[in-house]
Amino acid sequence: MGTEAEEQPHGAAVVADGFGLKGPRGWVFREVSFRAEPGALVAIEGPSGTGRTCLLLALTGRMKAQEGHAEVGGLPLPWKAAAVRRISALGQVPGVNELDPALTVAEHLRERALLQRRFDGSVRALLRRPGTRAAEARARIEEAVAAAGLDLDALPKGGRTSVRDLERIEALRLSIALALIGRPRLLAVDDADLKLSDAARAEVWALLRSLTASGTTVLAVCSEAPEDALRITTVAGEAPEAPETPEAPETHEATGAPEAPGAPEAAETAEAGRTDTGAAASTTEEGADDALAETGRS
Repeated sequence: MGTEAEEQPHGAAVVADGFGLKGPRGWVFREVSFRAEPGALVAIEGPSGTGRTCLLLALTGRMKAQEGHAEVGGLPLPWKAAAVRRISALGQVPGVNELDPALTVAEHLRERALLQRRFDGSVRALLRRPGTRAAEARARIEEAVAAAGLDLDALPKGGRTSVRDLERIEALRLSIALALIGRPRLLAVDDADLKLSDAARAEVWALLRSLTASGTTVLAVCSEAPEDALRITTVAGEAPEAPETPEAPETHEATGAPEAPGAPEAAETAEAGRTDTGAAASTTEEGADDALAETGRS
């Protein structure tokens, strides 16, 4: 009974204070400060090339930041990055864990369930009978597919449909289902609204809200965040100076130096649900790629 309770999804709080990552060609992102409660929907918005994906990877323990600090589920980054990776999962991230277009939907799901059992399962689970393990794997797949809203019967060839034949929103749902097989406390989704119609975007945000309602904390990279999300906005160019008198409590412009932890203005910003981050002028897509190569993609 205790083991079952531990496997139930429960969100991880995410805290960042002056969080920043620098590559060989400049800052990829910096001065990121926010606090998200367990089960929150956090949207990392901004133009492409402003460090959104790298911030997502750093907060899930896949990249190593050089400035400030962050915690996920009480685990400090970067010192407990391996532990953070165990309680978090990635949807599809280009260049990191892309779907294989040659595999079918069912093959992807079976492979992920097998890997989950092999590398993350307990010793006790590995000693169960093959029939019992197979039934548990099927149950996990069905649970994840249902949570991701992926209707296998609606696909052209059902579970035998190749990934290359999926529509964008179907591929996104599949990547989320694969991530959910591990029952993560933190789910990270890259390009949540890329190349989607307004109706499809609404579907995706409704899906992510349903996951937070079940207790999972969700980080989602997007071009435009919904109003009810905690918004982290990445900005290209020099880090803007802080206004002398903050007129709008909903927005905090990052300065060139990190604020002292617990500053009143930072607290108000977190409660308002919006934080802006500045990226140095030398930040480029190449710099982000270099930083990823240096810190690893595991």
